[in-house]
Amino acid sequence: MMRGKWLALLCLLPFTLFYLAFQIAPLIWIVVNSFWSDSMEAWGLGNYQDILTSPFYQQAITSSLKISILSSCYGLIIALIGGYSLHQIGNGKLQRIIMSFTNMTSNFAGVPLAFAFIILLGLNGCITLLLRKYGLLGDFRLYSIDGMILVYTWFQIPLGLLLLFPAFDGLKKDWEEASALLGASRIRYWLHIGLPVLSPALIGTFVILLANALGAYATIYALTSGNFNVVPVRIAALVSGDISLDPNMGSALAMLLVVLMSAITVIQQWIQRRSYLNAR
Repeated sequence: MMRGKWLALLCLLPFTLFYLAFQIAPLIWIVVNSFWSDSMEAWGLGNYQDILTSPFYQQAITSSLKISILSSCYGLIIALIGGYSLHQIGNGKLQRIIMSFTNMTSNFAGVPLAFAFIILLGLNGCITLLLRKYGLLGDFRLYSIDGMILVYTWFQIPLGLLLLFPAFDGLKKDWEEASALLGASRIRYWLHIGLPVLSPALIGTFVILLANALGAYATIYALTSGNFNVVPVRIAALVSGDISLDPNMGSALAMLLVVLMSAITVIQQWIQRRSYLNAR
């Protein structure tokens, strides 16, 4: 028995070393160097103070949060409707085809996605020219914040669908039939039974989508050539030196993202724990 445990621990050793080298060590480097200010040449909170008082960095944080939150909400709503519709189809060939296609499109992001949107909705994209011809385009521009929200929502939907779809197995058909027999409308069923049962999965999926959007870099960089002011682009510029080389300031920006996502995750775990206790 002990020999089997030691063998299992030995098998985990490569993963542990890989995790320490590529996860823990870079995180420690970021934490430590975020407190060193090149402008002041001293340890302290100078980088964080510059970020929180600079309108430029405030705009980057605001834009990142707006794009991430809205695209996560839109993606979650569409994935919820799509997951329920797919679940109603039943376990058949069509469901398997759609899930396989969703799995494939969930990896369609970054430069290929940006290139596809430029062809379709760019300044001279085929859909742009068609809508402009009939006067249906309005003030929409792909390279604006609304365009970024649209692009982000597009790659959020497949991921949200893959994460939410298994949760619908927790909804029993008998519950809907029983609520209908008791006189409850379909809306009341979803408000008092369906959505509360799905709430842990919805919250968990939203957090993952939010993290996915906050850290997205390749798509928005390929679309705007790094000219759109969001946090990942600013971190890359500070690290690569496209504007000014200041990796310590980039570390401080990265730490703000880490703190933000940690706070959201703690809130999510607290809500899920309350939901579990209430369910019992």
